[in-house]
Amino acid sequence: MNIGRYRHPFLFYGLSTAIPWGFWFAAAYVSHITPTNELLGAVVGILGVAGLLGPTVIAFLMIWPHAEMRDDLKYRIIGLKGIKPIYLFLTCFLMLASILLAQAISLLFGHSVNQFSLAGASSFSAGIFPGWFLLFLAPLVEELAWHSYGTDCLRQRMNLLTTSLLFGVFWAIWHMPLSFIQGYYHSNVAETGLLYSLNFMVSLIPYVVLMNWLYYKTNRSILVAIVFHITAGCFNEIFQTHPDSKVIQTVLLLLLSIVVVMKDRDFFLRRKYRES
Repeated sequence: MNIGRYRHPFLFYGLSTAIPWGFWFAAAYVSHITPTNELLGAVVGILGVAGLLGPTVIAFLMIWPHAEMRDDLKYRIIGLKGIKPIYLFLTCFLMLASILLAQAISLLFGHSVNQFSLAGASSFSAGIFPGWFLLFLAPLVEELAWHSYGTDCLRQRMNLLTTSLLFGVFWAIWHMPLSFIQGYYHSNVAETGLLYSLNFMVSLIPYVVLMNWLYYKTNRSILVAIVFHITAGCFNEIFQTHPDSKVIQTVLLLLLSIVVVMKDRDFFLRRKYRES
């Protein structure tokens, strides 16, 4: 399909920021009310999920009136026909390899081998919802927005590299209200210090470059984007990873994204989109 039909980036990103931020700042306020109780926890969780759903609802409302876009969406959610196995393998295991290598490198700087032990529980919660629930829900809901409409509406105006860099910056800013919600992952990262907060934001740049590379190499497969997003969250949470190892992981992903861009320069820098 010609992605030129995805032509309203300002409307999509404006609403996809305003609506979640409204819910999330409300959740942040409620999360700091003391004493806390189950009802307040439920309110925080519901407000958080409502904000998460906002961009997906917006994307579907912008797609559904158009039959061609509806058909395109249905195929891309489940279609894997003609995709090279190497891209499916990278989708499933690239983030696992990166965190394991980062932890191995951290041993050279004196960090514990215990990082390779499995974590007994998630390091965060979202009101009444456990962290592991969000690690699966958030990728599913977000990618049904970012890779049903959001990425293509940027790509039809600019090359893939610019699209990825611009979205990476937007995504870092988009997450900011979550750092004010007590108990959320982003709040916990903020409490660990400025370095790790900056690392989270910077890490999104190479991550988005690699995710969009896989997305367009697999003929705009939303399923690929969802799985890649799930692996990023789960593999970074499943081990007892030291925050310094996540900084190392960001460096590794940054180096890999540079190599990928350099080796596939035309794919990233050509202005006009065409299927690989």
